[in-house]
Amino acid sequence: MAQPVIHISEEEAAKDFAKLLVRVRAGAEVVIEQSAQPVAVLKPITARPGRLLSESIALAEAHGSTVTLDEDFAADLEAVINSHREPLNPPAWD
Repeated sequence: MAQPVIHISEEEAAKDFAKLLVRVRAGAEVVIEQSAQPVAVLKPITARPGRLLSESIALAEAHGSTVTLDEDFAADLEAVINSHREPLNPPAWD
């Protein structure tokens, strides 16, 4: 059963933000409003599944890759992942 959408004023949200987060963790969506105009929406993050290896191989082939999956593939893949750990588009507040 879907959780309801909760509409709340900025002032009410500020009074007990922790309680709102409890509701969000339980699946509710919270719309924070000022003068009945939406200002922000709090909602649970839905986990995005990763791409299957078969999908990755198909994409590589579609882009003309001639990569071979050998015994060193895991080490190569880990090196690529570790070389790109920083966020590509960091938020403005960081």
